[in-house]
Formats: sequence, structure tokens, C-alpha cells
Amino acid sequence: MHIELFTIVVDDYDPAIDFFVRVLQFELVEDTPSLTNDGREKRWVVVRPPGAQTAILLARADGERQAAVVGDQLAGRVGFFLRVDDFDEAYERMVAHDVRFVGEPRDEAYGRVAVFQDLAGNRWDLLGPAAVQ
Repeated sequence: MHIELFTIVVDDYDPAIDFFVRVLQFELVEDTPSLTNDGREKRWVVVRPPGAQTAILLARADGERQAAVVGDQLAGRVGFFLRVDDFDEAYERMVAHDVRFVGEPRDEAYGRVAVFQDLAGNRWDLLGPAAVQ
């Protein structure tokens, strides 16, 4: 058993694809035209980290209620966790792409960590291996 997919509600597809693919270096798994339950056009957009099983459905907000959660899907908490093999490379690449970090990287027992915000403002932990002592 594994989680195959979860959703992040976004303002628009293309800027979200750009952020996840160009900045975070995820793979674009699928970008297919689709329809809402009531027949309006939408897209089925799926991204995931290279080699991962679990992917993210980037869903464009549909209506005021969904638009209200863009960037605050977890009420300001860190709710997404991106583990990387090379923390410094990922951190420097993200800084070069103007990703907003909330504080400086720090060392914890479980590894290096820095909180960042995605393009909408959702908080993520960037996690890397523990610093060699």
C-alpha cells in the first residue's frame, strides 16, 4: 500500500508546472485536457520528484471556496516535506530561483532542514542528510 497522489490547489496550471518542474526539478508526469463534473474544461496535471511513487495533482482552484485555500491549505503549518540527497545544491538552486525561505537552514537530529514556501505560499520542509561532524 502507498499513497499514489495528493492534491495541491493552485491559481493556474502553467506557473505551478514551471515552479515544480523548473525550480524544484520534479518530472511532469501528465498534463491532459479534462472536464469538470459539470462539463467545464480543466487539465489533469501531475508532477512528482524523479524516481518517486507519490505524485502531486496540481488542481486549478474552481470557485471561491477553493481559491480561498490557495497557499494556505494547511493553515500556515508545514505540510509538505521534500527530502533531497544534496541539501546545499537544492537550497542554492532554489535561492537562485527566488524561492522564499522562512529562516535559515538549520541542523536537526534528523538532518538539515529549511522551511520554504511554494509559489502559492504553502510551507514545505526542505530536508537533507545530517551534516557530517
